[in-house]
Amino acid sequence: MKKILFLTVLCLASLCAHAETIILRTGARLIGTIIMQNDDVVIIRNAEGARFQYPRADVQEILKEDVPAVDEKTQESEEQESSTTKRVSVILEIGGGAAINPNEATGGAVSANLIIGSHHIGERHIFIGGGLGYHGLFFKGEKLNFLPIQATLRMPFIEATHAPVFGVALGYGIALSKDYTGGLYAGIEFGYRYQINAKTALAVVAFAQFQQAKVNVVETIDGIEFTNKTGRNFLTSGIKLSLYF
Repeated sequence: MKKILFLTVLCLASLCAHAETIILRTGARLIGTIIMQNDDVVIIRNAEGARFQYPRADVQEILKEDVPAVDEKTQESEEQESSTTKRVSVILEIGGGAAINPNEATGGAVSANLIIGSHHIGERHIFIGGGLGYHGLFFKGEKLNFLPIQATLRMPFIEATHAPVFGVALGYGIALSKDYTGGLYAGIEFGYRYQINAKTALAVVAFAQFQQAKVNVVETIDGIEFTNKTGRNFLTSGIKLSLYF
């Protein structure tokens, strides 16, 4: 009788798995599977496979509940689908700063981007995508506008809910005036990303952008005006806000 009871308990245990709910001191809750915890940190993986890391001091309580176990083949199929499915994300960003031309005084600059891509590569919050932007340069008596078509990569330095981030962009800036032509566009950024919820994040970054162009220059020689295109390079640096959703 004891043996039968023991086997019954084992069968019931095998049909159940554990799910945990982390309750933060802020009142926020996250349901998933804890994959590591110690005196310093708690790491949990949610149903989508994304990992989140919290300092132990920020965790108020950990609740456990039994949920029906998933058939091994079904679980393997779901994990495979999760690993191959790339969640589409959108980045909206706007920024401003100073523009520099080695041959002229410092001016101002504004930029905006709309980028679409994948925000999850494997189990990491790496964003790869492409999109369209606006890059405006303002010098004394001169205004230049570009439309950058760009590919971009954004990634955190560490896998955590809130983390420092790094990004690069490369593309071509289309000139928006017949008085000049566009050229190579490149950008780099460093900042900090704050995870608002599982699908939304906000990043504040310092950025630097490079834009090539050829501009019409009018020269007067012996009373005759000549118009030539001369190559110019523009550097922009400043701060921008990026919203991931």
